[in-house]
This record gives sequence, structure tokens and C-alpha cells, in this order.
Amino acid sequence: MHELGSRRRRQPAPAHVLWRSLRDPYEAGGRQWLELRDDEVPPRVAAGYAPVLLVWSSLWPHRALDRVRFDLTPGLPGGDCTLRWTLTTDGDLPSESTLGHLRHRLSYLINNRLRLSHGQ
Repeated sequence: MHELGSRRRRQPAPAHVLWRSLRDPYEAGGRQWLELRDDEVPPRVAAGYAPVLLVWSSLWPHRALDRVRFDLTPGLPGGDCTLRWTLTTDGDLPSESTLGHLRHRLSYLINNRLRLSHGQ
């Protein structure tokens, strides 16, 4: 398994709330934050342990062996948390331009769209 990228950032919501948003980004009545592009598919949950770990399948059909791991570290009770996403693959390493695109896209989705959906 190869690690392709990882980012860690504080999030405004508690870990259990973020875990649920990651587990089901399209939950009825939930915060709609995951807007996919034409070349992306909805992720499947490959593994999880609430509220500290969740693993997604790849968002990109052409990169089917990629996985996105989310590690959540709770902050103060009822407060924020720290979320780290890590992109890994069991497949071929992407080109530098593709790798840059994948990292940028995950960072945008998680550290912008998800973060803003929870108020910050």
C-alpha cells in the first residue's frame, strides 16, 4: 500500500457529527456537502469504527484501488475535533499532475465543503 497524500485540520463539529457526515454524505435532512464532478462516483464505506475511523472507496473509477481514510480525534466534549484524511492506493502510482489533482480535490471537499457545511 502506498500513501499518496494526507492532510490534518481542525473541524468545527464534534467527531461523531463529522463521522456521520462522512458515513452518509447524502443523508436525508443532513448537510449536503459532497458535490461530485462528472468523473467522480459516490464513495462506498469500506470500513469504519465510530466516531474515530472511516474508510471510503475511491471517488475516481479510473483509480479503483485508491482508498480515503479518515481519522478523527475528538476535542473537548461537545466541541470541535481534528480530522486527517489520507489517500492510499494498492494500485499504480499516479503521475505528478494526477496526484496533485487528487490531493487538491480531497482537500477542497473535506477542508472546504465539509468544513463550511458545519459552520466555519
